[in-house]
Amino acid sequence: MPVTSSASSIKRWPSAEAVLDSLEEWCATEVAHREGLVGFAYFGSYARGDAGFASDLDLLAIVEADDRPPMERAREWPTENLPVPADLLVYSVDEWRRLEAESGRFARTLNTEARWLLRREDP
Repeated sequence: MPVTSSASSIKRWPSAEAVLDSLEEWCATEVAHREGLVGFAYFGSYARGDAGFASDLDLLAIVEADDRPPMERAREWPTENLPVPADLLVYSVDEWRRLEAESGRFARTLNTEARWLLRREDP
């Protein structure tokens, strides 16, 4: 989160390098105890290299299966432990394959931008 110096009202946002270093550490911790996780990536401004002040992290997780509604899946992931706000999308392998097969704009964006931190198999 932005940090305010005690002597100034100027806010500083963590550097992109610091955010990505923290993300890698966070991901390693999550991977260690998440059975069924087959892929984890980030995309968006941090992946493109144009993140700036107030940029959030856009994250993608692919799991073997999850019967819960998509909006409920990310709740169990402690994204609040990351240094900036994060939006996490969690897809099952089947949903991911359907998304890729549809070849819509979002799928094309993910295909070109995603930077994979974990890819256990080709989902």
